[in-house]
Amino acid sequence: MTSARQLHKFGGSSLANPECYKRVANILKEYSSSADLVVVSAAGSTTNRLIDWINALDKDGRIAHEILQQLRQFQIGLVEELLPEDKAQPLLELLSQEFMLLGDINGPVNDVMRASILGHGEVWSSRLLAELLSHLDMEAVQLDSRDFLRAERGAQPEVDRGRSLPLLKEKLAQHGKLRVVITGFMARNDAGETVLLGRNGSDYSATVIGALAEAIRVTIWSDVAGVYSADPRKVSDACLLPLLRLDEASELARLAAPVLHSRTLQPVAQSAMDLSLRCSYQPESGSTRIERVLASGRGAKIITSLDEVLLIQIHFGAGHDFSRLESELMRSLTRAQLQPLAMQSQPDQGLVSLAYTAEIAASALTYLQDTAVGAEIKLREGYSMVAAVGAGVTINPNHCYGFYQQLKNAPVEFISEAESGLSLVAILRKTDVAKLVVDVHSQLFQAQKRVAIALCGKGNIGSSWLELFAEQKEELEKRRGMSFDLVAVIDSQTYWLDLNGIDPTQALTRFSDESVANDGQSWLKTLAHQTDYHEVVVMDVTASAELALQYEEIAEHGMHLICANKVAGSAPTEQYKRVLNAFDKTGRHWLYNATVGAGLPVNYAIRDLRNSGDQITAVSGIFSGTLSWLFQQFDGSVPFTDLVDLAWQQGLTEPDPRSDLDGSDVMRKLVIVARESGLEIEPENVKVESLVPDELKDLSTDDFFDKGKVLNELLSERLAKAQKQGKVLRYIARLSRDGKATVGVEALLPEHALANLLPCDNVFAIESKWYKDNPLVIKGPGAGRAVTAGALQSDLNRLSNLI
Repeated sequence: MTSARQLHKFGGSSLANPECYKRVANILKEYSSSADLVVVSAAGSTTNRLIDWINALDKDGRIAHEILQQLRQFQIGLVEELLPEDKAQPLLELLSQEFMLLGDINGPVNDVMRASILGHGEVWSSRLLAELLSHLDMEAVQLDSRDFLRAERGAQPEVDRGRSLPLLKEKLAQHGKLRVVITGFMARNDAGETVLLGRNGSDYSATVIGALAEAIRVTIWSDVAGVYSADPRKVSDACLLPLLRLDEASELARLAAPVLHSRTLQPVAQSAMDLSLRCSYQPESGSTRIERVLASGRGAKIITSLDEVLLIQIHFGAGHDFSRLESELMRSLTRAQLQPLAMQSQPDQGLVSLAYTAEIAASALTYLQDTAVGAEIKLREGYSMVAAVGAGVTINPNHCYGFYQQLKNAPVEFISEAESGLSLVAILRKTDVAKLVVDVHSQLFQAQKRVAIALCGKGNIGSSWLELFAEQKEELEKRRGMSFDLVAVIDSQTYWLDLNGIDPTQALTRFSDESVANDGQSWLKTLAHQTDYHEVVVMDVTASAELALQYEEIAEHGMHLICANKVAGSAPTEQYKRVLNAFDKTGRHWLYNATVGAGLPVNYAIRDLRNSGDQITAVSGIFSGTLSWLFQQFDGSVPFTDLVDLAWQQGLTEPDPRSDLDGSDVMRKLVIVARESGLEIEPENVKVESLVPDELKDLSTDDFFDKGKVLNELLSERLAKAQKQGKVLRYIARLSRDGKATVGVEALLPEHALANLLPCDNVFAIESKWYKDNPLVIKGPGAGRAVTAGALQSDLNRLSNLI
């Protein structure tokens, strides 16, 4: 067998019409290779129409004839639409013969005939798809699963893998490197009769065939992308689960969730293949991968429900060993693969109540009537079910409380906790379970919010954050139980906004094609009025004063803000406090760790000290990674402006390096640190030494470098003076408790804590009531795209804890 073979299974909804067949062909062209296997269900509602026809045979021959003719026209229409006349003709002739034979059948139809008739749908769809693939230069051949799958009749027929394996090997060997399109749902018994594999039989046959063929992966394509936290048709904010543990998937299947069936998962558990669930209508919309992992869990992941549930009540009566009879009963049901959805044991009444789906209840009742000799057995209708599924749900106090709390006023018959700890199941007298599902989902998963992110600025820092966010997104969502979607990228001239989400890996490459003119308001208003997301985060990585003036508006629109922009944090006190108050009033959060020290936790540390009762008395340090690098390199051997030019070429400075040299950036950081320390300070009260002489301020960048001799001479004189004293020059920021704040060049001994740094390092020495004699020192890289992007991501992590 081919070691890298995959298997793709397509359900009836994926083959509902000609467009669906074409879509499936495109999927196989994109996602499969030659020698892959394809398992198909009957197209659309074909099987249901065949059932309708069988049922009508005994009642009304005219209606039966009309149903068969409609079905014939549907199948003919598929062939004629999808294939050219020369390739369609052989299939049309086969269809004509098959429908003629069906038309000759008169009721009644026994079980053997019924199974054979219902198998036609899979034969038709597999035959047509194989021919369509070949027509599209993907050579394929049809294979009837009855030619190799062996099973005997029963309530839930099991494929005999031992007998089936050599037959499959023989068939696949005949077809070499061709794609093989196989009928699902069917096997054959020793008598040569068709055996239908029951509910979700096509999915079950797909994983069985995948295991027998040693496929590395089975992908089940249907009309949904996978497993959601609830039925998305009932719960609008249900989330797609990208990963699901095998035991959780099995429990969900046991509870009759429509996406999975427990028998489908059995071959997965007993093999090395992966299982994925994907949507054939939107192949790129995400997927759920079933993990073969059994680890501890923390609570519910999924809320599921059923509208039609039946109760079988077994009354053993008095004078019996109830405990023994109950244990024997449950073991017997497990052996027969007839485990109930939920059970209630009432020893004082000698009563066991078992909940089943309407589909399984009849088989379970027959089985129990044959095995529970001496017991009184009753079948009761008119029940429904709501369940919470997830490893650890029965020991999660919040989820248990929330589940019982939402059901306290519902007509509950009983609530059952699975011994495995994988589910809480409530059986209710008939009620509106759709509303209950919404309420329970909201109660248990209220933290699983959808968060939208709008990135303002796509330069060095913005592009680095996009890379980091793309890497961390899945882990962040998994860890926080929320979804985080990039929905907008904004620059000063244009913006791209898509509430369906923007792939961060394509945000920059597609920006020019997707963006529209930015008037400064449209993107903000769109985000303010959207209803798709619970929370919106604006991430400002610009240096824009205009955007900083919109911070109050951002807060008033109910959005959170994460920024590396220092303008608002260092604005005049009145403006700064207006921004603070705007966020306080709306209960939104403004995080700005990236404004000081890049990725260093300076603001966090100062805030934590104050919140713990400490009092900051002084802060000093080197706050600019750019100026740190320049003065570390400046030893007189190379003119200062040559070093500035080198730093500029390496991207260590702002686009105009004078923004670093004039001290305004360090001043802003010092103001922010002062305010975090509890001091009220005005920017104009900071004494700033600019390294840009007046005659160089208004020149172009090129002219600044050409005429930088005046700056070189000034700094060379200061360096020579310092060197005579055995000192080095550093650009230092200082803040004292009396509010005195200075920023400028100082001469320090080489061993001084503020002098002995690595290039680009920042250092912050924090003195306080607790750290009076030995300052708290925070030191590390204070410049660079990666560390600043990391600070932004850190704030996003912190924000996810706050919301």
